[in-house]
Amino acid sequence: MNSLAWIGVIIWGILITAFGLAAAGTPAGASPDVQAQDVLFLVTGGLVTCLIGVAGLFGLMGWIPGLRKEPNGAA
Repeated sequence: MNSLAWIGVIIWGILITAFGLAAAGTPAGASPDVQAQDVLFLVTGGLVTCLIGVAGLFGLMGWIPGLRKEPNGAA
């Protein structure tokens, strides 16, 4: 994947997180239109998606042992 795709994953995670935070309503006591667990799932899912995008953008998968092919053909 190229860097632009990983940036898209990060932006998608930010959007999901923003939807979750917007659905939470104001802390002044106004009742939200969605359940609390739905907001929690949206916010945590968005943050996890952002972390996945950041990990991909930095290329962390390249240095995890066992996931990279060695130049001499060894696994």
